Amino acid sequence: MALTCAASAAAQPVPITIGETHTLASKPLAQERVVNVYLPVEYATSAKTYPVLYLIDGGLDQDFLHIAGTSALGALWARSQDVIVVGIATMDRRRELTGPTQDAALIKEFPTAGGSAAFRAFIRDEVMPMVAKSYRTSGETGVIGESLAGLFIVETYLNEPDLFDHYAAISPSLWWDDERLAKASAGLLAKPSAKPHRLYLSIANEGREMQTGLDRLVTALAANPREGRAWCYAPHHDLTHATIYHTTSPEVLQFLFPGSDAPAPDSGFSVPCSKGH
Repeated sequence: MALTCAASAAAQPVPITIGETHTLASKPLAQERVVNVYLPVEYATSAKTYPVLYLIDGGLDQDFLHIAGTSALGALWARSQDVIVVGIATMDRRRELTGPTQDAALIKEFPTAGGSAAFRAFIRDEVMPMVAKSYRTSGETGVIGESLAGLFIVETYLNEPDLFDHYAAISPSLWWDDERLAKASAGLLAKPSAKPHRLYLSIANEGREMQTGLDRLVTALAANPREGRAWCYAPHHDLTHATIYHTTSPEVLQFLFPGSDAPAPDSGFSVPCSKGH
């Protein structure tokens, strides 16, 4: 019996630690917000600095675990660099991820919508300084998100392009507000940018409402070449809104944060347009 008890005690489970959680009292959002951080495996034993991938919808019950796992696997296979993943949890996605609208029907259906500028201020003025102060970062940044988060990312790329170095918008909801952002993209893209950027765009089989806005943006990108801008449009019409994010995230990271060497052919992933257009 003593041996059985000892074996049982020794076999008690221990927690698995995959990251850290910060709670920030946000002034722009006027509430406490959660930020989750995944650190590369070698972070604790090395003195290296790392790029940072900001993840919109980065709650533990959102996309944090998925993207943290994708980044770890990409680095393991040398497809993409080790990155610090900063998951920014959203609470009211319509409020935080959409711009203002004058559409009476949208206002009636989504009365809290239109607060993307405040959410961007939260990231710029509170999240990013906290990350820079708390972790060994290289200064290189990227941002990733899907659906409404993709809309927010495109809006940021067009209105404040130098906030991040690299951007990835998966099936962005550019239908919002009668495609107002997509329709304005040609003019916004003509504005100068202080540094080069990578932009990855993809869409699943989403139907005309989602597709036409992205088509407008891609047309504007092709018509507005900018030195240092590398962009990739890689549609996946064989996928659905429910499957595209998990399927494309490895190639997204490979495009945003490519490894120093070409990945092995048996890694199973390739980027359709590694040098953009």
